[in-house]
Amino acid sequence: MHEIVTSGFLFPNEIEVHWSIMIVIYPYITGLVAGAFIVSSLYHVFGVKELKPIAKFSLVGAFCFLNFACTPLLFHLGHPERAFNIMFTPKFTSAMSGFGYIYSFYLVLVLLEIWFVFRPQIVSMALESTGLKKLFYWFLALGNYDLSEKTLAIDRKLILFLAAIGIPSACLLHGYVGFLFGSLKSNPWWSTPLMPVIFLMSAIVSGIAVLIICYWIVMKAKGMKPDNNCLKCLYKYLWGFFIVDLTLEMLEILTMYYEAHEEWHIISRMLTERLGFSYIILQMSICSVIPMILLGIVSLTNMKDSTRNTLGIFSSALILIQVLAMRWNVVIGGQLFSKSLRGLTTYNLPFFGREGLAMAVVLVALPFITMYVFNLILPVWQKEVPKAEG
Repeated sequence: MHEIVTSGFLFPNEIEVHWSIMIVIYPYITGLVAGAFIVSSLYHVFGVKELKPIAKFSLVGAFCFLNFACTPLLFHLGHPERAFNIMFTPKFTSAMSGFGYIYSFYLVLVLLEIWFVFRPQIVSMALESTGLKKLFYWFLALGNYDLSEKTLAIDRKLILFLAAIGIPSACLLHGYVGFLFGSLKSNPWWSTPLMPVIFLMSAIVSGIAVLIICYWIVMKAKGMKPDNNCLKCLYKYLWGFFIVDLTLEMLEILTMYYEAHEEWHIISRMLTERLGFSYIILQMSICSVIPMILLGIVSLTNMKDSTRNTLGIFSSALILIQVLAMRWNVVIGGQLFSKSLRGLTTYNLPFFGREGLAMAVVLVALPFITMYVFNLILPVWQKEVPKAEG
């Protein structure tokens, strides 16, 4: 058990950090949802043809991450069954309870889009299967085997409609998480107008980065050649969104430094003493400068596909660490200084336990396991189903 090291004056209830790593993982997984869905919508809504090879996979990824977006919160709660009170006893003026409604709406929307996207494949597998397997796919198809051109045209329109609605919904889903922190005016590290936008932009870059890595790993595991045009397009979008994200993060801290309000002296101490490694070295230096330069080189110069992919995937991994460090520095950092503005505490991350590092790793791994199970039921990389008259 590590000893809590404090300095200066703290109020008694501020010595221990109450929002643990679970509250760090919660916005991290939620951000992956938003970023993955944006990639899918770039193809379905904006017609970015280069992203077609990954459009299905990005939608499935958004769905799998969405399934576990609330799980860290449930582990953090002493009585997780009370979470349902948000739905049973609604309070529409509560920012915290708003997540229940936003999450539920978005989950239904993503489920519907997945069903319409995979419907031809579901019907094909129902027709080819026998026994219980046939019954299972018949249930997934809702008993509708119609694959006529007229029906498929309606499906495509519905996919476009759902994807178009999903873009602002995805932005709202993660912008809301930033709003939760940004609206806490009692904490000067959290209460900034840029907080919701920073959370949203970092969500998009982390979602694109995780898709790049997953797509490359899956292609290698299947012995297939990755679509280099798709990857190159993803690198460009990742670089563009990361420029905006990093600019906003720097503007936020520069504004605090320039205004130099009374809380700046304790925040600057927190950043250099308690968060010296995670903020200055990891978030703002190694995991920001290196991918910014490498992605610029990848996007603006001609090089071998193997070299481009090596640099792009390495940059994507660094960006995933950068976003995780940003979540850590926001959530944990905001609890390390006292409301008296005269004291600092520490957070010792346990390895085991309900809110330990091991459990956090398991929760982050669960969406990827779900992707594997989903692919067993509905193969994501299966070729297009031939159109048939129904």
